[in-house]
Amino acid sequence: MNITQDEENFNSGQQESMAEPLIMQRKVSIHVEAHLLENNNSGGSMFMVLLSTFVAVCGSFAFGTCIGFSAPTQSGITSDLGLSLSEYSVFGSIATIGAMVGAITSGKITDSIGRKGAMRVSAVFCIEGWLAIYFSKGVVSLYIGRVCSGYGMGLLSYVVPVFIAEIAPKHLRGGLATLNQLMIVTGVSFTFIIGTVVSWRTLALIESPRWLAKVGQQKEFQLALRKLRGKDADISQEVEDIQDYLQTLQHLPKSQMLDLFQKRYLVSVTVGVGLMVFQQFGGINGVSFYLSHIFESAGYPSAMGTVIYACIQIPITGLGATLMDRAGRRPLLFVSASGLIIGCLLVATSFYMKAHELSLEWVPALTLTGILMYVGSFSVGMGAVPWVIMSEVFPLNVKGTAGSFVTLVNWFGSWVISFTFNFLMSWSSYGTFLLYATVNLLAILFVAKIVPETKGRTLEEIQASMN
Repeated sequence: MNITQDEENFNSGQQESMAEPLIMQRKVSIHVEAHLLENNNSGGSMFMVLLSTFVAVCGSFAFGTCIGFSAPTQSGITSDLGLSLSEYSVFGSIATIGAMVGAITSGKITDSIGRKGAMRVSAVFCIEGWLAIYFSKGVVSLYIGRVCSGYGMGLLSYVVPVFIAEIAPKHLRGGLATLNQLMIVTGVSFTFIIGTVVSWRTLALIESPRWLAKVGQQKEFQLALRKLRGKDADISQEVEDIQDYLQTLQHLPKSQMLDLFQKRYLVSVTVGVGLMVFQQFGGINGVSFYLSHIFESAGYPSAMGTVIYACIQIPITGLGATLMDRAGRRPLLFVSASGLIIGCLLVATSFYMKAHELSLEWVPALTLTGILMYVGSFSVGMGAVPWVIMSEVFPLNVKGTAGSFVTLVNWFGSWVISFTFNFLMSWSSYGTFLLYATVNLLAILFVAKIVPETKGRTLEEIQASMN
């Protein structure tokens, strides 16, 4: 889209497209931000960033408890409430229906009431959902509770990584954003191990300064940025850069869903959607939601396998967080997808051996090895990196709409996988994992051809280069 005459006057006769942020015309800002990052080492500013991040990812823990709930409780719920396989498949997957609704509304809610307000809304839905499940006497209230919890998950899955990406300095953004995934798997692991529901409460949060600037709260915007960068830091250049970038965005029309398919956003949308498709259709939620069933099918003690699975997720996700801003996003995706392929092939081999009665004594051990390889590989890269990149690649004028769309795609894929997993396993247990291995192979090709490296770059630099 070419700029109008008024927009040319606003930009002092510059001939560049309005889709290219002004921030990239000011190379000196890179050096200024490096100076600001040095100031970030002061105790006050870094404490505020870390505290804000910690409070945000507390919601991610609740997210994880919802994901992990269906795995250790399958036998108990089906026996107590008399659920059939198909009814429990609905229960396991229906949370993703609520999450899809949450994804659709997440962008609008976040842009309207802020990141803090959106997390408060998600907290209300999560608490209501858990209470409904706790007091359930039949499938109806069970489903209602699961949908409510899913809606809270849908909001959290968008707002938490976006909030962290917007407040974090660029040299820490990847690692801090990965804490979102770390707390999700911590919640999953906690639920796997103790098999109970854990309540959580919402703490006061610090607003994202970029959102405050966007909605015109200039005083609050500068105050929030001052808290995050340190009271002695010179934030004048960063304030000017963000405001220039936002002034450019304000001259673009307000984004609608169809606007995402314009040429200027095509790369960002392709990257965001593609990563979410491969993350989900690689089978992770089928494995996580019905882990006990997998171990029982392979003849391995489900309780022991579930605990081992839970324990391995947390340290490997932590390892991924430390490597995110060192190795980069692309290398982690390559390693992760490769490990997922190996894990799927090991599990597929074990089920093939069982189906054809070949070396049956090796089947349980081979299944456990494959599942641990699978979850470890997912935790180190494919679990966190797509969310980190999603929070980085969209400019602020379409971030709400784009984030909602990408999150919707993710949760739709989650629903498809979690609903079909039991039926696929009934069709062919080894064929199911061969299918997932194929998807992860395609993910490697997608990352190699399409996904850019975003390590060590400001959000404005990333978005300008892609759009």
